[in-house]
Amino acid sequence: MPTEAVAAREARDRRTRRIRMVRTVVLLVGVVVPSLVLRELIESRFGRGPMADLSAVAVPMAATAWLAPYASYRRRDALLWLVGPGIYVFAVIAWRVALAPYRDWRPRPEETPRMRWSCDPDHAGTWYLTKPKGDARHPPVQ
Repeated sequence: MPTEAVAAREARDRRTRRIRMVRTVVLLVGVVVPSLVLRELIESRFGRGPMADLSAVAVPMAATAWLAPYASYRRRDALLWLVGPGIYVFAVIAWRVALAPYRDWRPRPEETPRMRWSCDPDHAGTWYLTKPKGDARHPPVQ
């Protein structure tokens, strides 16, 4: 019997990882493609230059700033798009948000009072965010 339980758990974990990966890819594509389209539109109208370059990171910066509190990041981390590692930070944020409201990373110290361990067998060993933070300014992800 224990091997059957372990096999069921592994199958559930594979399914959860697959769903999480699909959600992450959808978030990444949904942010990067519009930014490239916006850059092409501005470049065709105004030509190459700093305005076209900045337009390429405008949409990803806004998405990063909006999703950052849900992934235990700060909104100002969106500024990393201006210096290079923004795509990596957004990929981490997308990976974390894809499992929301459950969290498989350690919460920041200011988030700890709002967290509890999940009792759901599908999400055992994860943190669960109990109430939204006033900083987020939008409803909690469900």
